[in-house]
Amino acid sequence: MLLNVLGRRAREGEQALFALSCGLPLAATPGLAGRSRLFHINSNIAGVQEDKVPVIQPYAPSIKSPAYVVRKTGVDLLHDAWCNKGSAFPKAERDRLGLRGLLPPRGLTLELQASRFMDDYHHPRELIPPEDVKLGGVTSEMARRWKLLQELQDRNETLFYKVLFDHFVEMAPIIYTPTVGWVCVNYHKLYRRPRGMYFSAEDRGDMAAMVYNWPQADVQAIVVTDGSRILGLGDLGINGLGIPIGKLDLYCAAAGFSPSKVLPVVIDVGTNNEQLRNDPLYMGLPYPRITGADYYAIIDEFVAAAMSRWPNAVLQFEDFSIDHAKPLLERYRTHHLVFNDDIQGTAATALAGLYGALRVMGLPPSALAEQRVVCVGAGSAGMGVVKMICAGMQKQGLSPEKAAGNFWVLDVGGLITSARPDVPDYVKPFARYSPRHEGESLLDVVKRVKPTILLGLAGAGRLFTEEVLQAMNEGCPQQRPIIFPMSNPTSKMECTAEDAFRVTQGRAIVASGSPQAPVTLPDGATVRASQANNMYIFPGIALGAFLGQTRIITDRMLMATAEELPKLIAAEELAKGQVYPRLEDIREITVSVATAVANAAGDEGRLRGRLREKWAQGDEAMRSYIASSMFLPQYSPLVHLQRGIDE
Repeated sequence: MLLNVLGRRAREGEQALFALSCGLPLAATPGLAGRSRLFHINSNIAGVQEDKVPVIQPYAPSIKSPAYVVRKTGVDLLHDAWCNKGSAFPKAERDRLGLRGLLPPRGLTLELQASRFMDDYHHPRELIPPEDVKLGGVTSEMARRWKLLQELQDRNETLFYKVLFDHFVEMAPIIYTPTVGWVCVNYHKLYRRPRGMYFSAEDRGDMAAMVYNWPQADVQAIVVTDGSRILGLGDLGINGLGIPIGKLDLYCAAAGFSPSKVLPVVIDVGTNNEQLRNDPLYMGLPYPRITGADYYAIIDEFVAAAMSRWPNAVLQFEDFSIDHAKPLLERYRTHHLVFNDDIQGTAATALAGLYGALRVMGLPPSALAEQRVVCVGAGSAGMGVVKMICAGMQKQGLSPEKAAGNFWVLDVGGLITSARPDVPDYVKPFARYSPRHEGESLLDVVKRVKPTILLGLAGAGRLFTEEVLQAMNEGCPQQRPIIFPMSNPTSKMECTAEDAFRVTQGRAIVASGSPQAPVTLPDGATVRASQANNMYIFPGIALGAFLGQTRIITDRMLMATAEELPKLIAAEELAKGQVYPRLEDIREITVSVATAVANAAGDEGRLRGRLREKWAQGDEAMRSYIASSMFLPQYSPLVHLQRGIDE
C-alpha cells in the first residue's frame, strides 16, 4: 500500500515539475487539477513530506540599468566620488578597471564601510584614551592635527606641502614619529582614501603588470614595508603603510622630491597579529605570515617589477622584521639603488650624533676610538649602529679587532659572549670573549665596564632604570656620559630625557628617538635632549644617490653623511649640548648631506649625469645644482593636453 502511494506521488511530482517548466498551470495537468502542492520523498525518514510549490515570479524588465557605465579607470576612478566604491570593489572590477594594487587586498562590504563611518561618527578617532596618551606620547590634539593635515593633503597637495615646508619642525612629529605609530595601529579604522600601492601574496605572477596601474611613469623614490616590525609596535600587517606614507612626506619636505614622483608601498604576506586578522575592518590578508622561500619569491617579484618600470628610482626598505631586514638589504643592494633606513640610516644618524657629542665636549673626531660603548639591542637596527660606529673607530686608526673590543652588546638574554650558542653571524664579531660574563645584566655590565656611551635600540621600554643611569653617571668622571635612548615610539624608549638629566644632574648628553620636552633641573637651568631622527640623514642619502645616478649606495657614501652632519651644528647649539643641527634648516642640511654622498660617489667613480659635471667643478657647483633640483610648493600655470600627447 505504501509503495503504491509513493509511486503515485512520485509520478504526480514529475508531472508538476514538467508543467511548471513549460509555464503551464497545475490545473492543466491531468491528475493534478486543484492541487497546490508538490510531493517528494524525504530519504531521511520513512514517510512522505509535503513542501510548498516555489512561486516563480513573472519576468518584468527593470527600470534601472543593472550596470553603470564609467569612462574612467585606475586612480581617476578612485577620485570620482560618484563611482568610487573604496575598498568594496570586487576582484573582477579591480582587474578590468585597472585598480589592482591601488586598493587593500581584502575588500569590505558597503555595510562594513557604513559601520566604520558610524563608529567614527559617534566616537571620533582623535579622542585618544588617557592611558594610551601616557604610553605612546600621542595626544588627542596631535591626532586631530594629523587628521586635519590628511584632509588637506587629499584635496590640495601643493597647499599641504606649503604649510609643511613652512612649519616643518612643528609638523614633523605629526606626520611622522611619534604620531605615525598611533596612525599605523589604527590605520584600518582611519582608512578613507587609498594612497600608494598594495602588493600581496595573492598577486604572484601579476606584479609586473600591476605596477602599470600606477599613473606616474617617472617615480623617483619608493619606500616599501611588509608591516612586520612597525617602529617598536610589532606586526601591524598592511596597517604599516602609514610608515612609507609619512616617510615620503619627509622626502618631499626635506629633500625636495616632487610629491607626484614618490610611491609608498606595502607588501602583504599575511600577519601574525591575530587581533588584526579577526578584526572585520582589517583589509589585509587574514592569515599568518608567509615565510621561507615563498616569502623571498614574493619580495623578489616586487623588486623586479618596480625596478623594471622605474629603474632609476631609489628603493628604501622600511620596518622589516629582524630576520628579513638585513638579508633583504644584502640581497638587493649590489643590484639596485637600495638602502634600509632602519639599518643604514639609523646607523649613520647614531654615528653622526656621537661625533656631535664629541664636539659638544670639545673633543676631536679621533676621540671616538677611545670610547667604551654598551648597546642594548642586537637586532638589525642595533647591530647596524654598532657596525657603523666600529667602522668609524677603524677610520680613526683602530684595527677591526681593537675597534670591536670597545663594544658590549646585550639582548633579552643579557650580555652576548662567545659562550652563547647560535649567535647570529652579524653579532659574532662583537660577542665578548669572556664566557663567565655570559648573560650578565645591564646594570652589572655598566658597573663593571664603566662605558662612556650607552645606546638603546631594543624597543622594549624603560630598560635604562634609575640604577643603570646612576651607574653610568658615576662611571664617567672624566667626561660627560653619552646616553642615546633611540627606540621609537615614545612608549618604547629606554628612558625619557627627564630621567637621564635628573639622575645625572644634567651632565648627560642625551639624544632620543622621539622628540622630548625641555627639562628644568633643580637649580632652575633648562636642558634639552637632541632628537636622533633619521630625517637628518635619509633625505640626503636618497637625493644625492638619485641625482648622482650612482646605481648603488655604498658604505663609503653612508660614512660621508655621518661625518658631514656634525659639521653643521652651530656654536650656540653646541653650547646647549645639542648633537645635531637645527631642524629648521632641514633643506640646507639635506643639500650638505647630498653633496657629501655625491663627493663619496665621485671618489668611487660612481657619479653619472649632470651631477658628475658639477662634481668636477667643485662643492659649490654641486650644492647649487642639488638645491635647484628641489621641489618647491607653489602654484604653476596649468595647460590642458589631450591624452596621449607628451605622455
